Parts: sequence; structure tokens; C-alpha cells
Amino acid sequence: MIKVLKNLSPYKWIVFSVIALVFAQSMAELFLPTLMADIIDNGVVKGDIPYIWKIGLWMLLVSAIGATAAVFASFYSSKAAMGLGRDLRQKVFKHVGQFSLQEFDEVGTASLITRTTNDITQVQQVTIMMLRMVISAPIMLVGGVILAVSKDAKLSLVIIGAMPFLVIAILLILKYAMPLFQQVQKKIDGLNLVVRENLTGIRVIRAFNRETEEKARLQTANRDLADVSIKVNKVMAFLMPVMMLVMNITVVAVIWFGGIRISNGAMQIGDLMAFIQYVMMIMFALLTASFMFVMIPRAAVSAKRINEVLEMQPAFKDDGTQKANLARGTLEFEDVTFYYPGAEEAALSHISFTAKPGEITAIIGGTGSGKSTLVNLVPRFYEVKSGTIRVNGVDIRKAPQQEIRSKIGFVPQKSVLFTGSIADNIRFGKQDASEQELKNAAAIAQATEFIDHIEGGYSASVEQGGSNLSGGQKQRLSIARALIRKPDLYIFDDSFSALDFKTDAKLRKALENETKHATVLLVAQRVSTVVDADRIIVLEKGEMVGIGTHKELLENNEVYREIALSQLSEEEIA
Repeated sequence: MIKVLKNLSPYKWIVFSVIALVFAQSMAELFLPTLMADIIDNGVVKGDIPYIWKIGLWMLLVSAIGATAAVFASFYSSKAAMGLGRDLRQKVFKHVGQFSLQEFDEVGTASLITRTTNDITQVQQVTIMMLRMVISAPIMLVGGVILAVSKDAKLSLVIIGAMPFLVIAILLILKYAMPLFQQVQKKIDGLNLVVRENLTGIRVIRAFNRETEEKARLQTANRDLADVSIKVNKVMAFLMPVMMLVMNITVVAVIWFGGIRISNGAMQIGDLMAFIQYVMMIMFALLTASFMFVMIPRAAVSAKRINEVLEMQPAFKDDGTQKANLARGTLEFEDVTFYYPGAEEAALSHISFTAKPGEITAIIGGTGSGKSTLVNLVPRFYEVKSGTIRVNGVDIRKAPQQEIRSKIGFVPQKSVLFTGSIADNIRFGKQDASEQELKNAAAIAQATEFIDHIEGGYSASVEQGGSNLSGGQKQRLSIARALIRKPDLYIFDDSFSALDFKTDAKLRKALENETKHATVLLVAQRVSTVVDADRIIVLEKGEMVGIGTHKELLENNEVYREIALSQLSEEEIA
């Protein structure tokens, strides 16, 4: 919690102002009972009306000062807490942006969303309370005790007798509440995961008539969260009644013994009334402290989860300094082996090949053979276990990631589009692209045939995830996004799978001229897509089992021949 609160340092002057204002508010509240005692003993009892007016005006002035201080303290504490929340979100988002895919797999997207939203909100709320109550409660407690003792030291023994009961009650409640607060945050993670999967996978759920099962799954996650929350609230429900019971018993005892002391002439009526007010202040200070003891542990759990993200270091750091500009467009794999985190078997083993500008290097293989894994290593989404990958002649581990990725036009297996216009999505590859570059990229990607028929054309809106576009349309926009950068290296990860054969053929023909000075790495399932490639790499179970042209592999590679025969007839192969 302290590590998170260190982020308040930019707001230190605001925090100091809040402390000063809360101090002024507390002093005003502590001074009012003394004025009240004075007005009763020296004004009301004696019937001195002018004195009542005089002290009454002082009470109004003190109340006005306290109220003004309270308003400004609330404003500035909220400003500091909201600023802290904003800064934390930016800090977490920026830090997560440096993660490799390994860290995303480890923490989970749903948990990262919860930590960025719910957990930071918890810290915000407690920060506001801390700035107000953590400062106010000790002042009210200590000030109330001192002033109560000054009114009547013997009667103060009643307060001392009541405090152990309050402290024991608070400690017992905290003992049972803390573990439950930790469970609450985990259950929120679980609920967020189920909701996210249902919303993103709604088409699959409906296609397989799984609505009933998914509703049951959501109900289970929701019920788990509700059950733990109810347990927490049950424990917390004991706090207020216990505090009020002890407080009321203490007040009754003060009135009882205070009445005896008044009858003995050892105490005045005004002092007793002031004493009761100070007892209430002391009890409310303890009650406030108990709430803080409850809220802070919960926020501490959230702060710990935030710190886990901020302290998590990427599996590899961008410490490279070399510029990837030696041999434009070259890609080299030298004895590359890669394991996914926690995996016992290698996803790729001893991969070696060289791809040069003006050439198309295709990768083909069965499902799970490691095709997508291979291309994901080029932009350094994951770190290789051994071996070397070079882009433009430079080891990708010795060059800045931004420099390497600026040379790559990447089209992922799953087309990802963002909310905005069609033009915005294509310009995602190059923000300062001209109108001509935009249209040229769309034309090469065979996207103009549907863009021209959409109302609004390039200004037409794309909904979240491209849900208002077909799979083929999304793929063509993803390809256009890569083409507009004019990179040294193009990576197409099964990027033509949603296209019909006619569009596929037209696109590959258009790409020939566009990519003749660049290297093309092409992952495909269809033999017809790779048949004209300069080099075809055949993968099986993460190993290279063949490399060559279509004709060479048909003659010499059994795995490739099986793939080809499963898709083409003997006549087509010949």
C-alpha cells in the first residue's frame, strides 16, 4: 500500500493543504463543546442573555470555519485521490504495454483489466478516506481525551474502561474479514473472465446453442462472488451494532456517574454536557478508525495486485542499440529453438533458413506444427530459447524492438480491427499516410471492391472488433494496414484463409509488384497459396522436415506430398 501511495508525491502540496484543513476542522469541532459548556454554565444558568449572544456568535464563527475547512478538505482530498487513480492507470497501462506475450499469458487479460479498473478504484476510495479520516481520527481521539480529562479526570475512567471492548471487537472483525477481502478480488477476476469470454465469443456460443450452459457458468461465477461478498458483509454487520452498543453504554455510564458528581458539587451541568460530547467524539474517532482498519486491508489487497503488475519485469528487455538497416529485407533463422513458458517439449526445434528481398518464403504444415509460433518470434513477441534471428542482418535481441517492428508489416492469423473508420484502421499502419497511399494499399489488398459499396466509403465506421464486417473484409483491411507501411519484411500469418480462390489469386498477383523489393514470409494452409513461392518450408511437430520449391518438395518430401494430395488432384499437382 505504501508503494502505491508514493505515487501521491506530485500532489504533496495538495496533501499538505488537506492535512492543514482537516486539522483546522478538527480543532473547530473540539472547541465547540467547550464553548457550549461555557454558554450553559455562565449564560443559561445565570440568565445572562448578552453573554449567551456573545458566546453564541463565537460558536457560529467556529462552526463556519470548521464547515469551510471540511468543504475544501473534501475537494482537495478528492482531487489528489482522483489524480492518483489517473496516474496509476496510465502507469499500469504503459508498463503492461512493455510486456511480452509471456506476461499476458501468465497474468491473464481478465485479471489485468480488473487490476486496472476495480483495484485502482478501491485504492482511490481509500485514499480519499485516509486523507480525511486517518488524519482526523487521531486528532479527535487525542484531543477528545485531553479535553475530557480536563473537564473531569475521574469521570474519564469510564472511557478508559470502554476502550478495550472496542479494540477487541475491531481486531476480531479484522481477523475474519481480511482473508475474505482477498477472495472477493479473485472472484471479481473470475466473473470478469466469464463475462469477457461470453461477450467476445457470442457468435460461437449461439452457433452451438450453448447459451444455457454459459448462463449457468456465469451464474456460478456470480454466485461465488455474491457468497463471498455476503460473508464479508455479515462479518462487517457486527461492527456497527457492537460500536453503537459500547458507545451508548458509555454515554449512559457517563450520565449516571456525572449526575452523581453534579449532585456532590464536583461538576457543573455544562461540563457534563461537554464531557458527553467529547465521549461521542472519542467513540466516533474509534469507529472511524475501525472503518479504516476494514477498508485499508481491502485496499492493501488491491494495492498488492497493482504492485504485482508494476513489479513484473518483461521476460526480455529492450536493451538493444544496433540499427536494423544493414541488408534491407533479409530474415535469417539460425538454429532457433523455442519453448512456451512451462512447456516440456519445444514448440520449435533447430530451425534454420534465410529469406531474401524479392523472394516469397512460405511456411506450411499441419495444425500445431509451429507455423504461427515461428512468425511470432520475428517481431520478438516471445524470446527464443537458443539460436539467433536476424532482421536486416542484425540480431533482434541486439536491436530496439521498435526499430525491428518498424521494418515489419504484420498480418496476424486473427484479424484485429479497432473502433473508428475504415481509413483509421488502414492508417493504423502509417498515421501520416496520404489519401493516395491509403487508396493504393486498399486496392492492392482487394478491399476497394467492398469499400466503394459501403455507405460512407473510407469514412464508414468500423465497430468494435470489426463486428460489422465479414471475415474476408476484415482480412483485406488487415492486409491493407500492413501494405501502407511499405516495410522491408511482410509477414502473412494464414492471412488469406477467409478469401475465395478468385480474390486470393488476384491479391497474390497484386502483391508481386508491391513486394518485389521486400521479403515475404507467408504462412498458409492451402497448397494453392504457396505453390508459386520461391521457397517452401515444411514443418511437422515443430521441426523442419523439408525446404525447397513446390516441384522439389513434391518429388522429395513425403509430408508435403501428403498435404498436396489431400487438397489437389493428381492432375492439378502434375
